[in-house]
Amino acid sequence: MHEMSIALAVVDQVESAARPAGATAVESVRLQVGELAGVVPDALAFSFALACTGTVLEGAELVTEPVPARARCRPCADTWPTGMPPHLNCPTCGGADTELLSGRELQIVSVSWQDAPLPVPTHQER
Repeated sequence: MHEMSIALAVVDQVESAARPAGATAVESVRLQVGELAGVVPDALAFSFALACTGTVLEGAELVTEPVPARARCRPCADTWPTGMPPHLNCPTCGGADTELLSGRELQIVSVSWQDAPLPVPTHQER
């Protein structure tokens, strides 16, 4: 199950940013997951919860945003949803000279965390 290695990588990247910034707890992580990325969302959510244990992300919510796969025909410029399994021949002209526009994404879009409280200045510091 490669979802665990993805979850561990996400936790590592978020921790690398959150801890130096003074985060005390990560509340949520938003990921874009392409239709063709080969990721099972339920397996990723389960793996993410396990990977967060004992880290600043423990208890964080994983929000996945699905990204549909789309392709474009280079000769006629038509675009279409490829579906799954992907249909990569142009539905307009039948051509096979196509490019995949989206659907392979697997990226962290945003992270929400709580910052450590700012120290209250003492009477001498004022």
